[in-house]
Amino acid sequence: MADDVSITPPAASETPPSLSALRRALRRAEDGVALDVTESAVLLHARGEELDRLLAAAGTVREAHLADQGRAGIVTYSRKVFIPLTRLCRDRCHYCTFVTVPGKLRSMYLERDEVLEIARAGAAAGCKEALFTLGDRPEDRWPQAKEWLDERGYESTLDYVRACAIAVLEETGLLPHLNPGVMSWEEMTRLKPVSPSMGMMLETTAERLWSEKGGPHYGSPDKDPAVRLRVLDDAGRVGVPFTTGILVGIGENHTERAESLHAIRSRARQFRNVQEIIVQNFRAKPDTAMRAAPDADLQDLAATVAVARLLMPPGVSVQAPPNLVGDEHALLLRAGIDDWGGVSPLTPDHVNPERPWPQISELAGWTAEAGFTLRERLTVYPKYVRSAEKWIDIRLHEHVSALATEDGLADEGAVVEGRAWQEPDGGLDTTGRSDLHTAIDTEGRTGDRRGDFDSVYGDWEMLKQQVPDATAPQRLDDDVRTGLRLAADDPAALLDERNSAAAMALLTAEGTALETLARLADELRADVVGDDITYVVNRNINFSNVCYVGCRFCAFAQRERDADAFRLSVQDVAARAVEAAEAGATEVCMQGGIDPKLPITYYADVVRAIKAAVPDMHIHAFSPMEIVSAASKAGVSVREWLTELRDAGLGSIPGTAAEILDDDVRWVLTKGKLPAQTWIDVVSTAHRLGIPSSSTMMYGHVDHPGHWLGHLRVLSRIAGDTGGFTEFVGLPFVHHNAPIYLAGVARPGPTMRDNRAVHAFARLGLHGRIDNVQCSWVKLGDEGTAQVLRGGANDIGGTLMEETISRMAGSEHGSSRTAAELDHLAGLAGRTSRQRTTTYGKKLEPLEVLS
Repeated sequence: MADDVSITPPAASETPPSLSALRRALRRAEDGVALDVTESAVLLHARGEELDRLLAAAGTVREAHLADQGRAGIVTYSRKVFIPLTRLCRDRCHYCTFVTVPGKLRSMYLERDEVLEIARAGAAAGCKEALFTLGDRPEDRWPQAKEWLDERGYESTLDYVRACAIAVLEETGLLPHLNPGVMSWEEMTRLKPVSPSMGMMLETTAERLWSEKGGPHYGSPDKDPAVRLRVLDDAGRVGVPFTTGILVGIGENHTERAESLHAIRSRARQFRNVQEIIVQNFRAKPDTAMRAAPDADLQDLAATVAVARLLMPPGVSVQAPPNLVGDEHALLLRAGIDDWGGVSPLTPDHVNPERPWPQISELAGWTAEAGFTLRERLTVYPKYVRSAEKWIDIRLHEHVSALATEDGLADEGAVVEGRAWQEPDGGLDTTGRSDLHTAIDTEGRTGDRRGDFDSVYGDWEMLKQQVPDATAPQRLDDDVRTGLRLAADDPAALLDERNSAAAMALLTAEGTALETLARLADELRADVVGDDITYVVNRNINFSNVCYVGCRFCAFAQRERDADAFRLSVQDVAARAVEAAEAGATEVCMQGGIDPKLPITYYADVVRAIKAAVPDMHIHAFSPMEIVSAASKAGVSVREWLTELRDAGLGSIPGTAAEILDDDVRWVLTKGKLPAQTWIDVVSTAHRLGIPSSSTMMYGHVDHPGHWLGHLRVLSRIAGDTGGFTEFVGLPFVHHNAPIYLAGVARPGPTMRDNRAVHAFARLGLHGRIDNVQCSWVKLGDEGTAQVLRGGANDIGGTLMEETISRMAGSEHGSSRTAAELDHLAGLAGRTSRQRTTTYGKKLEPLEVLS
């Protein structure tokens, strides 16, 4: 039998709050004032008359939440089956009886047929949710688990989860809710197309309960609070309707419990994807190391439920498991719950097998006695069902809508049956404002922001608190002299860590120092690539601007219902490529929004269509964000996806979606874009497959020169490893219509000093790794472009023929230039121009158009 574990005592003994402090916090709660951590912790001590007042305040907030969600007087539950896919885990939680060891199992995982047997029985019993519960990454701990997966052709447990979820959708019609533990951004992106919702309990933010010997989570790598908080963040960034919660009574003190609730609250406000918080009480179990620990006090549980309800924003339901509270169901309803969670008429609660689910008729009775009506919901909550285009993958829309009523709750009379898991039949037609590429210069955009400005980007006030400190470092004359000496003698050494002070001095240089920096950069440019200013004759083709990722700097993305939204058919994209070839273009540059209605085949199909029409056209297309999103949707690796595109005719990829390769900045700039490391992995993979890319940096928003230095170091490392970058492109932030600027978070773009310093420093620091430095005439204008060209840049990009992204953001420098106009622009810098290929070759011949 397991040894008893003494729960780690609180880090410091808690002094109960005074009655006056408790009553003061109660008055603030009753008045609807936002509570801080200290006040929340004080309220957790409420008992007797004070507890009654706390529950009443929570009840009032619960009624407001229900009214806001359009279901006043309704308490919900989900009718589910519990699928324990594997009881193996790499963690060692000292209160858990679900997890076991290989020797006690007849099989390491449920077979696919066993999963379907449970799901079919659930469908026959009227269930609509298939709850997948399993241990974290058992293959990392148990060789038997890895062997089982290998024998069946699965690379990981999550790979198998995905396959089983698809089988359940297609064979039974139940909606999977996935609880596989800790997941990365990439993994959630890959699982989102097979599951309308996912979940992972936060449990606690008390780090000592994980790090100190004797704690309930000691020895469990996935129970590190920082790791679990990162999962909540990534779930928000991916846009997955998510269930989380806390455990009450595992050794945390009241302040730590309050901190856990506030951590969930902040993410619920920021990402709007937390659909419910579970407040679950600890119950000691035999044959666990914590079998002697006391059960959580139910009044303590009620106080915690009430504080959770007070803290959570409208739209976040509060749930407590009905099988863990004895006969105190009325107490939970008084405390502010509005959901009973998943209840199964068929399968046991495998995590708490000693405590059976109540009958649904019992739930209805308890709910009615408290004055509410019990209604069935789906695994995904009604507000996400009603906004499925934003929150739920298109391949699940039919599955979800078949089981839902118009208000987003479950249709209790729906027939639960398998449905094909695939994209809708039929091709993709051109829709919406498809003339925006020309109309943007004549008519402009319909409005300065999209219709869901106040919700799609998260909580602006909270975001302001996350903006990195942009205080400029002190610039010392000695550092400037050292930096300029390095720039002259060993420019690439500016990116070495030991030379950080000198590098920062140059990135913030002004006056004579800036002029010297620009002169040295321009002299190096002449040595490396000569005096010609190069450009490519190309056409930009933005094939869709429908996107729900929520990049806060982007004014291009639209909802499908917005007036300026559009998407182009494969045929129309190919037709634009033919027009480009007939106008002398040698390249088409294609990027679009992460449009949920684009078929998986669209990307390769559009490449093939262009190659069929203009065989020698260079196709420079698809940002790392588009690539990782499409590969995840297809259920293949990035390498496999890029290989298919390369074989279809893709010539190179744009190194956009980089912004600043520092996640502290990225998560302010964007709610849901790929993390910095994922960008690095995608670009590096492309290079190794023989697909070159550009590299970019967007600057002048919430960043500072230290971020620029870090970003250039990352690019230098990749270039040294792969040699796959064709150029560096500096992208000044265009602020006019950018949401993050309109909300008062970002500054209004970089100064001309910033532009000159960035391009000159990039020329010097990237020396020997990236030969070409490009500047954007769209963003800089003619005079700004000329200044940068006199300070290290050698390329002015392309003719574009159309440009929508910067123009939607408010750029005032046009969307198209002729070759003659680019020749004139080079002349402003005192140099001559020359046309080039995408990869900076000189040989150019007219392209043959076949169709």
